[in-house]
Amino acid sequence: MVQKDSLKKVIVICGPTASGKTALSVALAKKLGTEIISADSLNIYKGLDIGTAKPTLEERENVKHHLIDVVSPKSEFSVVDYKELATPILEQLLKNGKVPVICGGTGFYINALLYDFSYGEGKANLEVREYYNNLALEKGKEYVYGILKEKDPETADKLHYNDLKRVVRALEILHNGKKKSEIKDEKTPKYDFKAYSVAFPLKTLYERIERRVDNMIDEGLVDEVKNLLGSGVNKDDQCMQGIGYKEIVGYLDGKYDLSSAIDLIKLNTRHYAKRQNTFFKKLENLTYLAPDSAFIMADRIIKDL
Repeated sequence: MVQKDSLKKVIVICGPTASGKTALSVALAKKLGTEIISADSLNIYKGLDIGTAKPTLEERENVKHHLIDVVSPKSEFSVVDYKELATPILEQLLKNGKVPVICGGTGFYINALLYDFSYGEGKANLEVREYYNNLALEKGKEYVYGILKEKDPETADKLHYNDLKRVVRALEILHNGKKKSEIKDEKTPKYDFKAYSVAFPLKTLYERIERRVDNMIDEGLVDEVKNLLGSGVNKDDQCMQGIGYKEIVGYLDGKYDLSSAIDLIKLNTRHYAKRQNTFFKKLENLTYLAPDSAFIMADRIIKDL
């Protein structure tokens, strides 16, 4: 068991979409004189701004944010990629005597930073990796995903066929003699972290989600998706599977009208928020904050440190 005194202090601002995480993390980072590490699976992509509710340029000018706009929208990105990029940033902040603020709603990203997970990272087999990558080029990502589905359905069910990097990694692990689903990582904390989430009543959270989606449409989400597709992003690319993007793609493809697409974004976002709530309830050291202004809630957190 790791002794708490030997760990380094980290703050996590987590919770469902539209719960005010960004405003709270910015207020807190200002008061602490520190920096924010984004833990959002879509904020990493360049050009996905409106549909991701990305922190504004003003917010990013006031407080330094890491891992926003770092990946091409044509790229695939996994939790392992995130861990490799985010860990050195977090460690450098700690080395500089700062308390890092991790902010986001992607639970797997947050866990990747807080705990010593292997994520099935055994010895790399570049020959196997190259074989499956070439097979995907020849027969398509869905074909390669189908192989994983047949050999390790439990792992396949947790992945999307467009996430080729993780699909191939799972097949690589299989080649080494073990299913990825059989690898049970123990949750060993690497830091003395405290996590906080704003506890909006579900009805209020849903109302906030509805307003956010309406604002996204007003701010030009449809044009953002059109521009991404026009720049060479494929509708099957990983980034386009995000809520808000896939529904607008459906509208542009003529599957439904804009009103139906908007309703679907709201519905899918509500469902996602419920899943986020369920995930974060299991996070250790989580404190729920009564909704208030960001600066007042930040003061509560500071008093708790």
